[in-house]
Amino acid sequence: MRHRKSKYTLDRKAAARNSLIKNLAQSLVLHEKIKTTKTKAMAARGLAENLISWGKLNDLHGKRMLRRYLSEIAMKRLISEVAPRLSDRTSGYTRITDLGSRFGDGAQMAVLEYLLQPKADKPVKSAKTVEKKSEKSDKKKT
Repeated sequence: MRHRKSKYTLDRKAAARNSLIKNLAQSLVLHEKIKTTKTKAMAARGLAENLISWGKLNDLHGKRMLRRYLSEIAMKRLISEVAPRLSDRTSGYTRITDLGSRFGDGAQMAVLEYLLQPKADKPVKSAKTVEKKSEKSDKKKT
């Protein structure tokens, strides 16, 4: 029985699963967007988020943790390009977007990508909408 088992097994043994997740995370760092199955994307998301957190530290410990999962090229790219662009965020560095079913086998496909644009603030209401609302409330009062 699978009671309280929380990881995605991906029908692989542990070594193959860990290798797959490392490769997905490295591809995400190099390409900033990958297309894969939804389950693989959800499995790789956790490692991808941790990689950004370690890259933002930019110290010896963070570099050693990154070296466990990434090649030298990917590690340098993460520290110099990707992590600084995500410095305003404290978490939630990735997004998974559903793409629908794959034609061949019907697997659910998804895109895993970094949120590299800055965080959007709340939209500012224009003066016209504020005036219209105040006019409507004045009409209701009379």
